[in-house]
Amino acid sequence: MIDTVLKDDWELKQTIALGTVAVVCLMLCGLFGHRWAMHGSGSQRRLVEQLQKRGILKSERVIFTMLATDRALYTDRSPYTDAPQPIGHKATISAPHMHAYTLELLADKLTDGASILDVGSGSGFLTACFARMVGSTGRVVGVEHLWRLVQRSTENVRRDDPNLLSNGCLRFVLGDGVLGWAEGAPYDAIHVGAAACKVPPKLVEQLSHGGRLLVPIGCPGRAQWLTQVDKKPDGNEETHAVLNHADQNITFIGS
Repeated sequence: MIDTVLKDDWELKQTIALGTVAVVCLMLCGLFGHRWAMHGSGSQRRLVEQLQKRGILKSERVIFTMLATDRALYTDRSPYTDAPQPIGHKATISAPHMHAYTLELLADKLTDGASILDVGSGSGFLTACFARMVGSTGRVVGVEHLWRLVQRSTENVRRDDPNLLSNGCLRFVLGDGVLGWAEGAPYDAIHVGAAACKVPPKLVEQLSHGGRLLVPIGCPGRAQWLTQVDKKPDGNEETHAVLNHADQNITFIGS
């Protein structure tokens, strides 16, 4: 009897939680002036619900941000499938669960007014999420090594919410990701979308004291781990692997 009551209580809580997501989705449509497109059997809302059920999405700020950023505006190839998709020029948009993990791992750094660097910004999806989380007083720079990807990501964000670009919060630049973007340093958080055999020292240098770097580490043909580097207030660094990086289509930084 007790087990039945507990099960019913859990199911009720899950129903309420998912109902809350649906309500928030409608609220955000008005807040961001944004519509969630329906494509086939999927939608951004359903994708977010599934990531919640799997325990990947947890914090309200990250959930709201992923609801507000429709993946279909950043790729037209199976946007709501939880898998990486090609976006051209040997680049991919990462799987939604990797975006969710990244946002959760950086959430405490993605605060109002924070400064963020996104290396290998690709489609611009995650860069737009960063911009939404740091607000209009924050600064987000997306770095890409191909001008065509810089153009594409800019167009994607403009289609999503042009205010993210016009208010000066977000911009995309052409550059070598290994070198970061010294002009905007120091950064409260740096995300790297391409793998590296070792942690790029220039990126660590550009972290603020108290900042965090996330980068997939692992040479071609070997296992890759999403690695977190925290620069302590005293300048010392703490590095550890946080997640096996299963994106087999990932490119390598500097390639």
